[in-house]
Amino acid sequence: MKKILLVVSLSLALGACAGTKGAADKDAQITQDWSVDKLYKEAQDELNSNNYTRAVKLYEILESRFPDGRYAQQAQLDTAYAYYKDDEPEKALAAIERFQRQYPQHPNTDYALYLKGLVLFNEDKSFLNKLASQDWSDRDPKANRDAYQSFAQLVQQYPDSKYAADATERMTRLVDALGGNEMAVARYYMKRGAYLAAVNRAQKIVERYQNTRYVEESLAMMELAYQKMGKQQLAGDTRRILAQNFPKSPFLTHPWQPNDMPWWRYWK
Repeated sequence: MKKILLVVSLSLALGACAGTKGAADKDAQITQDWSVDKLYKEAQDELNSNNYTRAVKLYEILESRFPDGRYAQQAQLDTAYAYYKDDEPEKALAAIERFQRQYPQHPNTDYALYLKGLVLFNEDKSFLNKLASQDWSDRDPKANRDAYQSFAQLVQQYPDSKYAADATERMTRLVDALGGNEMAVARYYMKRGAYLAAVNRAQKIVERYQNTRYVEESLAMMELAYQKMGKQQLAGDTRRILAQNFPKSPFLTHPWQPNDMPWWRYWK
């Protein structure tokens, strides 16, 4: 029975490969007499019609037949965008990086940086759909850092780019996300009684992510951690900083507890 299933699986796989090759051959035949202008226009039409797979095929044909010139260069960026829209972030990033290697001085480098950041920023598409309710700490910290770096490079090198304003806004969100990543680790340490490790993480948030929503909780967490370690003076100093910066903080009347839901989630 296993042998039969294996044979069937191989047959299906070979059939799929044959189907893909057949479609590619058909595209090659249909477009064999097309000019570069017509190829690019047809690819753009497919892209604008959300036919991303078809658009990529046409861009690939264009690049293979007309490797030199502005159409081939733009086709690489458009291919990356098509992969991004088709929920293929790995392929999109590969296409962007290929473009950056081949054309480091291209006038559309600002767009390449923006698109790269966008791919990483939206790597989990459900993130955008749940923007108001998803905990930012659920996002991959490496993707957050890489997206931030791409947007930051765009803003620094091309401050007048039409993509700079949106990149700056997304950087603000990513800083909050990175603070959330650190807070998730700090909560983990607190729940397991690793108070010094929790303090180090919370201190990192206070120092590096001062404009995020996690600073208030970090200070409250540090106060409790210092108390648990018997460092009452440090706990008192931290409480004064909390009161000075967040005079209406609920943590002043209800100290942070490891099993408590973070206070801001009650109104999300």
